[in-house]
Amino acid sequence: MAKRLFIKTFGCQMNVYDSARMADVLAPFGFERDERPDDADLVILNTCHIREKAAEKVFSELGRLRRLKQARAQRGERMLLAVAGCVAQAEGEAVLRRAPFVDIVLGPQTYHRLPEMVERVSRGGRAVLDTEFPDEPKFDFLPEARAEGSNAFLAIQEGCDRFCSYCVVPYTRGAEYCRPAEAVLAEARALATQGVRELTLLGQNVNAWQAGPEWDLAALLTALAAIDGIERLRYVTSHPRDLGESLIAAHRDLPELMPFLHLPVQSGSDRILRAMNRGHDRDEYRRLADRLRAARPDLALSSDFIVGFPGETDRDFQDTLDLVAEIGFVQTYSFKYSPRPGTPAAALPDQLPDAVKEARLAELQALLHRQTEAFNQACVGREMAVLLDRPGKYADQLLGRSPYMQPVHVRAPGRRIGEVVRLRIAAVHPNSLEAIPA
Repeated sequence: MAKRLFIKTFGCQMNVYDSARMADVLAPFGFERDERPDDADLVILNTCHIREKAAEKVFSELGRLRRLKQARAQRGERMLLAVAGCVAQAEGEAVLRRAPFVDIVLGPQTYHRLPEMVERVSRGGRAVLDTEFPDEPKFDFLPEARAEGSNAFLAIQEGCDRFCSYCVVPYTRGAEYCRPAEAVLAEARALATQGVRELTLLGQNVNAWQAGPEWDLAALLTALAAIDGIERLRYVTSHPRDLGESLIAAHRDLPELMPFLHLPVQSGSDRILRAMNRGHDRDEYRRLADRLRAARPDLALSSDFIVGFPGETDRDFQDTLDLVAEIGFVQTYSFKYSPRPGTPAAALPDQLPDAVKEARLAELQALLHRQTEAFNQACVGREMAVLLDRPGKYADQLLGRSPYMQPVHVRAPGRRIGEVVRLRIAAVHPNSLEAIPA
């Protein structure tokens, strides 16, 4: 009989990809994904540690799952609980101490060994803790990826060597690892044969991908664009220090590469950028944005911002507002600074009061929201190629994404799912754009 698997994913796109690959690893052993944890035989929390209180959210979720596990036990059934991802990597032993009912704790580099862990626990063994960084890359042991629609994530790089002073990624994901070009291309071809039309390349520092002197990210994108069936390409997340001329040229030369780039700046203050150990200043970021837009005039930028970094003054924050106003961003992620244990920034003096961070975040988000709204309104009347990838809320309505990642809905029959169609944007709604056939 099929065994039921429930995975709850927290955090970034890499975690979404990892959750899908965990399901792929477990599928040959009879596990099928379920939408609810209530009757699952195995529940996995794939966790994120990038923000404050992330671990507490996990333990709160585990408290609810404990009750489900106890209810299953009273019916003579068994539910295995696993905690995966970056919280598991950073706090593995603490997870087992605080939640001894958890059966498996595994880091992001070891999920290819999940079937073995499940087997050990199922046979009555003790709880499994596996947060080592293995010598062998996990990607070498994963089965062929299974597509679940017309777009897919494809991890090409993992880990980070940048060591931004606020970030836990180098400690939870490890040093940078780049998958071989042929392995990436083989996975892309397999996904294309399953109907994938849009690929998003993933990495903690994706544009640092390098596989020999002739293989940088621009060369990889060019090879992916030549695969039959692949019509759209994206990549995330980029570091400004690793975005060179070849990649800028790829934005100019590859129509398959969408004119939308997520390029985190984090702050507009040079002083704060130095304290963050970002390795770039505001002027370098500004010039990079100019070169990208010169290469691809229709390119739009998205970014990440942290407000309230230790020692941030009113002048520093105003520098961020000024940069936002100058560059213009169509989508953004903005957060209050939260100290992550073990990172250099957590030990810095002049940690700001939460009220100051809250006020600055509200002001920044209001400005960013106005920019997003202005961009969306400017799209009305424009024709765009939209990949229709799922049903809408109403009969004969389909949803898709514009080249700029905006949700778009249109009246169209279900048989059009998986097609890239030309649409004219007719109206802006709070969370989507309305379109009509061009």
